[in-house]
Amino acid sequence: MSEHPESDDRRTEERGHLTNRQAYNVVSDLAMGANIRFKDNVFQAIAIAVCLLLGAIIGALVTEEHLPGALVGGFLGLLVGLLGSGFVLMVFRAVMHLRGRHD
Repeated sequence: MSEHPESDDRRTEERGHLTNRQAYNVVSDLAMGANIRFKDNVFQAIAIAVCLLLGAIIGALVTEEHLPGALVGGFLGLLVGLLGSGFVLMVFRAVMHLRGRHD
């Protein structure tokens, strides 16, 4: 086993074959499966948290009853953050696959 798995990945990719991790990423991006990319998950968590917070603040400001407005706004922000960040990741990963980058 090599000390540098990244160099093994590069050599395998240069020969035209995908590594096991790259093959899993292709299947999970194009068909179904859990996304195990740390950066993608951090991006999505931050996007959801920001949208939830913005939704709660906006919901509290636009209603007379602040707590119910914040709860409804926070829930709507959560949904917008989840669906929006998922759509952005979907488009980004599709473009990366079209370019042949299957990290």
